Amino acid sequence: MTTEGIEAVFLETHNWGKSARFFQALGFELDFSTDHHSGLFRNGHGAYVFLAEVPEDRKPEMQVVLKVPDAEAFRPGPDVEVVTPFEDTHFGTRQSTVRDPDGRLWNLQAPAGN
Repeated sequence: MTTEGIEAVFLETHNWGKSARFFQALGFELDFSTDHHSGLFRNGHGAYVFLAEVPEDRKPEMQVVLKVPDAEAFRPGPDVEVVTPFEDTHFGTRQSTVRDPDGRLWNLQAPAGN
């Protein structure tokens, strides 16, 4: 089993309010927000954007998340370096990290319970 394309883009920001308004101005709708300056935005049927505020002394990062339908059935090919195996997350999914040939890290996300 392989991935099913891009599921999400996780973005960190120094200003939740400004960034939220930026995405809303581009047509994204706030699906839900948390009480700690983060939330999920959707626009149509494509990948969602999860935005989280980080402290000013931390560089904002961006991570593309690839969709895996079943963590237990996922079998990466020999050209995929698995950095971390699938683990449960605090937000109800399972995540793994892989590294591409240029050293970039990619998150793989699967539903919990698989």
